[in-house]
Amino acid sequence: MSASVLFDAPGPKARRRSALLGIAGGVIFAVIMALVIWKLADKNQFASYKWKPFAEWSTWKNYILPGLWGTVKAAILAILISVVFGAVLAMLRLIDVPKSNSSTAIALRAVTWIVTAWVELTRALPVLLMMLFIFGWLTAHGQGSGSGPLIATVAGLVFYNSSVMCEVIRSGVDQLPKGQSEAGRSIGLTEGQTVRQILLPQAITAMLPSLISQVIVILKDTALGYNVLYGELLYRSKPATSLNGNIFAMLVVIAAIYILLNYAISKLATWVERRLQARGRTAGPAAPAGDPAGPTNAPGVATGEAA
Repeated sequence: MSASVLFDAPGPKARRRSALLGIAGGVIFAVIMALVIWKLADKNQFASYKWKPFAEWSTWKNYILPGLWGTVKAAILAILISVVFGAVLAMLRLIDVPKSNSSTAIALRAVTWIVTAWVELTRALPVLLMMLFIFGWLTAHGQGSGSGPLIATVAGLVFYNSSVMCEVIRSGVDQLPKGQSEAGRSIGLTEGQTVRQILLPQAITAMLPSLISQVIVILKDTALGYNVLYGELLYRSKPATSLNGNIFAMLVVIAAIYILLNYAISKLATWVERRLQARGRTAGPAAPAGDPAGPTNAPGVATGEAA
């Protein structure tokens, strides 16, 4: 569907109005940035002695690099577990429960209810709250030190993001043409085999941009581990800011590191997506509106950043 069908093309007056609003917005943004920079300069935040520590290897060796490793380690663990757990949850939510009252149907219905309740609960709770609950439980059982902060950080991230990935994958399966599942059954595959071998690979490929966005969210949310004393980038850099009195400079460096990491993930995702498209594993164009085999949108898909 072309973009012109979705909205009316603006006329001359609308274009002039949009241009004026754009110029006004740019001027306001420039004024705000100038005020911020002026205030920071007035507080001596751009003094050379505040930035000099970043030219010394000891700052990177003792503070920034260990924190970066802590961030990457937590992110890798959370991403891998979330992807696997999210796929399992999606498969359980995609079970086609028979409408009979047989014991098998009742058991499958109970499983889907439990999985649905789990997904809705973990999506509704803030990641930080889950981290604090888990860390509090670990502390109460004598596991608050050592690997306790890492476990609390990764578990909080996995609980939330696996549920989001589950809904993204389920939405991708729902958008596939109905003929895909019918084709699987026509060649003798069971319900589970059709989901695993035909539907899930296509859905994951089609929803790859949303899944990669969630991976970036996981990487950024590792900073919440600061609140459960996990040695991620922000937490490990804190002593250096106390030593050098340059918290603003340190925050700028940490923000730059996060931007570079997320940019690298985005470029990697683009490369993977092109490779998959080149192999012809995409689901192909969606069926037109009104087609019985057309897409249906699953409700409740959320890919936003956690609080």
